[in-house]
Amino acid sequence: MSTDLLIFIYVAVTLGALCLIGLYYERREESFQPSPSKDRIFRCEKCAFVYTDDEDTDLSRCPQCSKMNEPMQF
Repeated sequence: MSTDLLIFIYVAVTLGALCLIGLYYERREESFQPSPSKDRIFRCEKCAFVYTDDEDTDLSRCPQCSKMNEPMQF
């Protein structure tokens, strides 16, 4: 085996190992991220209480004062 081939194999194996380690940690970090909630955010017009409800709800009753509210627009 020539010296050039040994150096090439050493560099290729080292870079391959670094790439695999990077992919492992990237995938591992991805699995711990919370998924975004699809709930709608509501703010009561009467008591100013902020709460969430299902994404398909157009009007929601406030858990504090029972007033019906529309979702907040951002």
